[in-house]
Amino acid sequence: MRHFLFLFSFLIMQLSFSQQSATSAAEVEKALSQKAEMAKNSIVKNIPLKNIGPSVMSGRVVDLEVNPDNTTEFYVAYASGGLWHTSSNGISFEPILDNSQTQNIGEIAVDWKNKIIWVGTGENNSSRSSYAGIGILKSTDKGKTWENMGLKDSHHIGRIILNPNNPDEVVVGVTGHLYSKNQERGIYKTTDGGKSWKKTLFINDETGIIDVACSPNNFNIQYAAAWQKDRKAWNFTGNGSGSGIYKSVDGGSTWTLSTTTESGFPTGNGLGRIGLAVFDDVTVYAVHDNQFRRESDGKKKKSSDELTKDDFKTMSTETLLALNNKKLNTYLKTNGFQEKYRAENVKNMVKDGAVKPADLAKYLENANSALFDTPVIGAEVYRSDDAGKTWRKMNQDYIDDLFYSYGYYFAQVRVDPSDKDKIYLAGVPLIMSNDGGNTLTAIGKENVHADHHALWINPKRSGHLINGNDGGVNITYDDGGTWMKNNSPTVGQFYAINVDNEKPYNVYGGLQDNGVWKGAHTSEENNRWQQSGKNPWEMIMGGDGMQVQIDNRNSNVVYTGFQFGNYYRLDLGKNKQTRIQPKHELGEAPYRFNWQTPILLSSHNQDILYLGGNKLHRSLNQGNDWEAISDDLTQGSKEGNVAYGTLTTISESPFKFGLLYTGSDDGLIHVSKNAGGSWENVSASLPKNLWVSEVAASKHKKERVYATLNGYRFDDFTSYVFMSNDFGKTWKSISKGIPTSPVNALVEDPENENLLFVGTDNGLYVSFNQGASWELFQNGMPNVAVHDLVIQPEAKHLLVGTHGRSIYKADISKLQQMNTSILNDDLYVFEVDAIKHSKRWGSSWSSWGKPQTPGLDVTFYCSKPGTCTAVVKTADGIEVSATEIDAAKGLNILSYDVAFTKEGKRNFLKKNKMKLTEAKNGKTYLPTGNYIVEISGNGEKETIEFEIK
Repeated sequence: MRHFLFLFSFLIMQLSFSQQSATSAAEVEKALSQKAEMAKNSIVKNIPLKNIGPSVMSGRVVDLEVNPDNTTEFYVAYASGGLWHTSSNGISFEPILDNSQTQNIGEIAVDWKNKIIWVGTGENNSSRSSYAGIGILKSTDKGKTWENMGLKDSHHIGRIILNPNNPDEVVVGVTGHLYSKNQERGIYKTTDGGKSWKKTLFINDETGIIDVACSPNNFNIQYAAAWQKDRKAWNFTGNGSGSGIYKSVDGGSTWTLSTTTESGFPTGNGLGRIGLAVFDDVTVYAVHDNQFRRESDGKKKKSSDELTKDDFKTMSTETLLALNNKKLNTYLKTNGFQEKYRAENVKNMVKDGAVKPADLAKYLENANSALFDTPVIGAEVYRSDDAGKTWRKMNQDYIDDLFYSYGYYFAQVRVDPSDKDKIYLAGVPLIMSNDGGNTLTAIGKENVHADHHALWINPKRSGHLINGNDGGVNITYDDGGTWMKNNSPTVGQFYAINVDNEKPYNVYGGLQDNGVWKGAHTSEENNRWQQSGKNPWEMIMGGDGMQVQIDNRNSNVVYTGFQFGNYYRLDLGKNKQTRIQPKHELGEAPYRFNWQTPILLSSHNQDILYLGGNKLHRSLNQGNDWEAISDDLTQGSKEGNVAYGTLTTISESPFKFGLLYTGSDDGLIHVSKNAGGSWENVSASLPKNLWVSEVAASKHKKERVYATLNGYRFDDFTSYVFMSNDFGKTWKSISKGIPTSPVNALVEDPENENLLFVGTDNGLYVSFNQGASWELFQNGMPNVAVHDLVIQPEAKHLLVGTHGRSIYKADISKLQQMNTSILNDDLYVFEVDAIKHSKRWGSSWSSWGKPQTPGLDVTFYCSKPGTCTAVVKTADGIEVSATEIDAAKGLNILSYDVAFTKEGKRNFLKKNKMKLTEAKNGKTYLPTGNYIVEISGNGEKETIEFEIK
C-alpha cells in the first residue's frame, strides 16, 4: 500500500509540474491589489529610483492618436513603455499612464470631443516580449486617473473603435492570450461606456481579433480581421483556417464572414495576420500575411554557377567528389564554415564516410531555419470595391522584403483619406503605393527605424504622416522625403544590462531591435547633444542587442552581440570587432542558441569566457577558440520553428573556479564542481519545463545558489524564486510575498548576504532577510517589466534594466546597512558623508541660469509612522535649522538645503562674530565646520555628525 501511495503521489506531482495552466484573471487582479497595498506599506517607498535614460533609440510604438483639430497634439502608445502625450508636435512628451497598474499597451482610442481616452492593454504584435495586459482602461480626465472597464482575461487587445456620435458606444477587437487558449477573445461591444460588455463575435478559443475598422462616414459599417495563431516557446504558427474578415452593418452588433470561398480572398489554413483600412462605405483594403507556400516557377535556381545548401540535400557522394575545389571552397567560405573545413579535407571526410554530402546543408541549418528560410507567399494587398462582397488582389508580383518570415509582427495598411488609390504598408520598411498596391516605393530614411507598426495620415494635408516604429516616432510633411525623429521619452526595451568600473562608471545594455548601447551613469537626459553633436549614449552593436560582458582589466574590451548567439569581441579603443560564436563540427547536429544567448566572463580569469548554446562552451583565450565542456544540458530540441532546448543563464561561483551553474529554457538546472568535467541535474524537485530566467551563485557562501523560473511562455504568471544552501541538492521557495508576476531577474547584494533584489514582469522587489519577506521597491518607477539587475559595488548603486522604460538607478548604500538590529530599533539615523563647501552656492553662471544649490540627504529608519523633528546644530550646540517631518514606517529621507533658517542665522551670529554673505538666491548657507543633525521620534532621539569642508 505504501508503494502504491508513493507512486500515486509521484504521478500527481509530475502531472502538476508538467501541465502548466494559464494564470486566471482573478489571480492577476488579486496580485495587483496586493501590490497596491505593498506600495502603501513598503519600508523602502521613500528610497528613490532615478531614470538615467537612454531615450535616443526609443522603443516599439504600437499606436498613435492625433487630435483632428490640432495635429501638434497626439498620444503615442509604446508596447511596454506606457502612454505619452505631446502638445508640441513631438518636441516634448509627458507620460500619462504611470499611475496605472501596467505599461503594456496594444491599442488606444481617443474621443477628442469628450476628452475620453481608452487603452487596450497587452501588446497585439505577438512577439517574444509582447507582454499581457489587464483589460481595457478608461480615463475621463486626460490620464490623471484610470478605471479598469473589464475584459480582464483578454491579455492582448487588437483594436478599439469609437462611435463619433455616441461616447458610450465602443467596439473592441480582443486578440486573446498569446501562449494559451481562452474564451475571452473576439469582438466585444459596450453601449454604456464600458459598464457592461457583450461578445458579438467569437470564432474559437485560438482565434482572436487583431484589427477592426469602420467607414469614416458610417460607424455602422465595420470590418474585423480574425487571426488564428498558436505560439509556444518552441514554435509559432501564425495562421489558421479561423482567420478571415468579418463585416457588420449594425455597428458591431452582428457579423457575417466576408472572405468566403467565393469572395476572391484566400481561405484555408494558410491565412495569417490581416490588417484593414476603410476608405468609404464601399472601398476597403486588407493587407494579408499569406502563409501558403509559393508555387514553383519551374525555373532551375540561379543563373550563376554558385552552390547553395539545397544542392547538397540530394547530392550523391560521387557528385560531391567530382566538384571543382574552387567552387566548393567558395561555398564553404561564404557560408562561414570553420577554416579546417575546406574542399580537400571535406572530400576526404566524405570518402571516409565520416560525413555525408547532406551534412554540408545541415551544417547551416538550425531551429530557426524553418522560420527564416520558408518560401511563403508573404505580404499581399487586397481591395474590395463593393463593401466586402468580393476582393481583388492588387499586387501582381510578390511583395518581397516587407514581412520576411515574420508578418505576424506587422500587417498594417493605411489609406490616404483624400485618395483611395494611395496606400501605405507597414513592415520592413514602410512602403507606399499610388495605384492601390500594384507598384510600391519605400519611404523610410536613414533616421527612421526599419520595423513599422503605426501610421497616421493627415486627412487635411496629404503627405503629412506620423509614424510609429521599433525606434520610436517619426514625422514627415513630404510623404517620407524627409523625416524628423521625436524620441524624448525614455522607453528603451532592455533585455540585459551591465556596468564597468570606470569613473564615472558606464552602463551597457542590449535592447529589443535597437542594438547595444553604452553611456556614463551620470549622463543627463536633455537636448544638449543636439548642440554638441554627441549623444552621451553610444551604440556599439546593432541587431537585437543581447548580454554584455566587460573585461575588468580593460573596459574597451567588450563581449556582446545580437540574437541567437551571434556574439563578438569588441575593442572599442581600436574600433574593431571579432566574431566569436562557437561552431559545431561538420556532421554534428548544429548547436541551438537561445534568442537571448547567455555569456559570462570568469571572475577568476578575464581571458576565460563561457557561452551557452544547448551545451556550455568555454574559451580560454577571449573567444578565439572554443571547447564544449558539457553534453546537452537541456531536455533536447522540440519540433518547431524556434530554437528550443537552449541554455538561458550561466553563473560561476566567486569562491571556486569551475563551480558552474546553468539553466535552460525547458526547466533544467545543472551544476558542475569540476570546471565541466561532470554535471549534475539539480532541478528534479523544481516545477517542470519552465524557463530558468536566472541562476546565481552566492557571493557570500560557496554552497548557496539562487534560481528563478519564468512561466510567461505558458501564460503562467506565478512568481518562482528558489534558494539552495547545498549546491542545488535541495531547494527552498522564497517567493512568498511577491505578487503574482513572472520573474526575470535576481541579484544578491555583494556586501549584505541577506539583501536580495528581484525583477518581475511588473516591478521590482527587495528582501532584507534572504527572501523570507519582500518589499516593493518602485519609488519613481512605474509598473513596468524588469528584465535585468546589476549592482555597481564601488558606487553602491543598483541598476535596473526595464523592458519599456530604459534604465533606473538607485543608491542602495543604506539598504546594504540594514540588519535585524536596525529593523528592531524604534529610530535609527544613518551616517552621512562630508560635503565640500563652495562660494558658488546659491549663484548661477549668469542672471538667466538656475542657481547652484547644495543638499544633504539624511536617511533614517522609523519603526512606526509619525511626526519626527529634525534639528541641525553647530558642534557647540547652536541651533541653525529645524523642521518637522511626516515620517513613514521604514526608511525616510530628510533633504536639507544646508542653509540657515532666519532664526538659526540670528542664533549663530549672536555667538559668532563673522560675516555671513547672503547668496543671490536669498539663502544664507552654512560655513565650513562640523555640525550635528538631531532627529527625534517614536520617543527616541538620535544624532549624527557631518562636516562641511
